[in-house]
Amino acid sequence: MGVSKRREFLSNILGNETKKSAPVYDINKDVVFKKYSNKTSPLSLNKKRAGLTQYTGVWTEKQHIHLLRRLTFGVKKSDLATLSSMTMNQAVDYMINTAITTPPDPVNFYENLYADPTGIALGSTWINAPYGDGTVNYYRELSIQSWWIKNIVEQPMTIHEKMIMFWHNCFVTESQVVGDARFQYKYLKLLRANSLGNFKTFVKDITLDPQMLIYLNGHFNVKNSPDENYGRELQELFTIGKGTSMYSEDDVKMAAQVLTGYRVDTTTISSAFDPTKHETGNKQFSAFYNNAVITGQSGANGANELDDLLNMIFSKTDLVARYFCRKLYRFFVYYDIDANIESTIIAGLAQTLITNNWEVKPVLLQLFKSDHFYDS
Repeated sequence: MGVSKRREFLSNILGNETKKSAPVYDINKDVVFKKYSNKTSPLSLNKKRAGLTQYTGVWTEKQHIHLLRRLTFGVKKSDLATLSSMTMNQAVDYMINTAITTPPDPVNFYENLYADPTGIALGSTWINAPYGDGTVNYYRELSIQSWWIKNIVEQPMTIHEKMIMFWHNCFVTESQVVGDARFQYKYLKLLRANSLGNFKTFVKDITLDPQMLIYLNGHFNVKNSPDENYGRELQELFTIGKGTSMYSEDDVKMAAQVLTGYRVDTTTISSAFDPTKHETGNKQFSAFYNNAVITGQSGANGANELDDLLNMIFSKTDLVARYFCRKLYRFFVYYDIDANIESTIIAGLAQTLITNNWEVKPVLLQLFKSDHFYDS
């Protein structure tokens, strides 16, 4: 819809609303809307309902393009040529199991624009340099963006780059909030290292990531003044999701107490546990977690409570596995998950995740080799 048409559309809406005698606005009767909107809703399409059994249909360029579009950022002629000599099984195995080379670190490209006050020369990496000042940090943020885009443009024929974007959508942070390019790079490096690893292990790693600790106030979370931000997001956004008859506000508060004591070092760009900032009392959880009690620990042992918390959360195996698999499905397949998809696809993927002790690769292999993935 062009600018003039949008104005016409909005004028029509506002005009109807400002006339005292006008009827209640009905978008389905709006002539301008009906003229310029999509003619059919994607939800009304007659979708087929293939399941997770392995795909045995035709394996032609159409399926090759579909696989590349979903697992990578675009289709290269060279990749199509490679896939033409593979079976479907070989292609999916290759795109998921092939190890890739770690890309070089982002570098100073800005020396001719702004002299790096920390002494990093043109073409040298700044990831371990001091902060410098706001201006050089701005250029380093541009350096990260260029570095990430370059990795995508030069991607090999694997799912790795797409998975990094998937995880960034799962464990979101914001550069404007953290304000230090060095932290951003370490966070992206963590996404890359865990892109095809173990989900439960990754949740622990992201909990201790310096960028995440700053973004969700984990570094402010101390005894006598616990911050509930991360304790809430850990359950609501990262592992279990929203819903009725689930964890309670008290569970959020108890999780926050478990997570007290983690600090960030802005010199080494690392996190560490400070026992003097940790709440050592017992943490009582609700009936949702079977009234579990995480025993408070003192000294360096206080850091062990994080493992106890994650073990308790991941004991809700079906809830956690389904929540994660819905994210995968919406990112790689389709946003609409109806009751049939939930029972045939999500449930099956979740069981695979649980059976394989939270390893992500088996779930990806099952999904991308399935009848459902190649269904029209």
